[in-house]
Amino acid sequence: MLPDWLTCCKWRPLLKLHLSKLSEKNVFTGYGSGYVIVNQTRYENSLIIMPDRIIENWQAQTFQQLTAEHFELLFPFKPEIVLLGTGTTLCFPCPSITKELTALKIGVEVMDTNAACRTYNILMTEGRNVAAALLV
Repeated sequence: MLPDWLTCCKWRPLLKLHLSKLSEKNVFTGYGSGYVIVNQTRYENSLIIMPDRIIENWQAQTFQQLTAEHFELLFPFKPEIVLLGTGTTLCFPCPSITKELTALKIGVEVMDTNAACRTYNILMTEGRNVAAALLV
C-alpha cells in the first residue's frame, strides 16, 4: 500500500527488482567514517578488496606511509584497474608511487574511500577485474 502523500502524486517511484547473483563476489555493503563493510563484514583497517579475495590489514595505514612497495602484492593478480581510496579526503600520490602499476598497464584511479567503494561495486558488477586499495 502506498503512503498517503504518494497517492496524490502523478509520479510513482520506480524500483528495479532483480535477482542478484553476486553472493560469491566481494561487494561493499556499507561504509562510513573509519570503516567499510564487505559482504556484511565490517573492516576498520586498511585493506585491498578484489572480486574473489580480500587482503586484510594492508600495510599502508595512512596516506603519508604509502609507497610503491605497497602495491607490489597486486602484481600477481593483474587487475585491470586499481581504485586507490585515500580516506575521507582525496589526496593524489606522487607519480613515482603508481609508476610501476602504470608500466604494467594497470590503470590507477584515485578518489576518497567512499567513492572508491561505490566505483568498485559498479566495475565489479560489470565483470571487470578491479582492485580497491583502501586507506580506512
